[in-house]
Amino acid sequence: MGVPLDGTPGTWNAITDVAGVSVGYQTLVSGEGAAAVRTGVTAVWPRGKSAAAPVFGGWFSLNGNGEMTGTTWLEESGLLSGPVMITNTHSVGTVRDAFIKWQVTQARKIGAGADDWSLPVVAETWDGFLNDINGFHVADADAEAALESAKSGPIAEGNVGGGTGMVCYGFKGGTGTASRKFGTYTVGVLVQCNCGRRAQLRIAGTPVGQEIQDLIPYAKRDEDVGSIIIVVATDAPLLPTQLKRLARRASLGLARTGSSSGNGSGDIFIAFSTANQQAGTAKGLVNLTMLPNDEMNPIFEATVQATEEAIVNAMLGAETMTGYQDHKVMALPHDRLRQVLRKYGR
Repeated sequence: MGVPLDGTPGTWNAITDVAGVSVGYQTLVSGEGAAAVRTGVTAVWPRGKSAAAPVFGGWFSLNGNGEMTGTTWLEESGLLSGPVMITNTHSVGTVRDAFIKWQVTQARKIGAGADDWSLPVVAETWDGFLNDINGFHVADADAEAALESAKSGPIAEGNVGGGTGMVCYGFKGGTGTASRKFGTYTVGVLVQCNCGRRAQLRIAGTPVGQEIQDLIPYAKRDEDVGSIIIVVATDAPLLPTQLKRLARRASLGLARTGSSSGNGSGDIFIAFSTANQQAGTAKGLVNLTMLPNDEMNPIFEATVQATEEAIVNAMLGAETMTGYQDHKVMALPHDRLRQVLRKYGR
């Protein structure tokens, strides 16, 4: 698209540029009118689905009108065990329980884990404008499919996984990802964006939302009617307190796209580091490495840059969708975006 954004992306410009991270989707699109299903599940594995070792993690709530389960233990322990999963608001419980069932089944296959316990991290944004959210269409099998389909390499964006039915700045939103290199390290971001008012939208510093004031799906144009979940991954050796600091920086990437994190928006972020393979060691002394706080400025900047682009990529990757009760949400028109960028010399 030629959008002039800052920083140097990794090979795939995706969260999967952080070695070991894998992403899986289950996308559900069926029916029309009151029976329209436009939803799904996303699974982000820090070390891949076959690696059980926990990672250090931290989380941050910019505005708490949303849900991310498992965060009290994450805050207490500094450890993330298993994937980060994202779905719609009314399917969090289903996905959470489905992961525990999947985990128990996998353990029993190898004759272990009968006494294991789990506090999965499952987050949400609301897709009720396009999806029959009270039809409870996400099932255990859908969560399992997202878990099992996880892969590295390039990943799809837009109307996929948990982001299938989302709306962002009054355009079709969804799932987006981006990465940035800094020194010998990488930071990757994945978002499920469902936030913002049209007039707020800025891309590469230009007031895109003010220039494109038609194609708005909602009757009330002055409300921030959604949420955003942001997952930040890095291979830099960071401790939990540092990862909480990193999660906070996602706020600045969100702000670059124009959001003011409205009262009705659940803006919740999580960050983890794939370094320190022994992070979850239960006994004895553990030797850890960490990036000094005084050397974190480059990763702060990279996180802001990758978050900004991941949100833009979610919209650019999305396609126009008609869903629940024939509501229609238009995709951000690429040709008109280019016109706005040219108008402002970008």
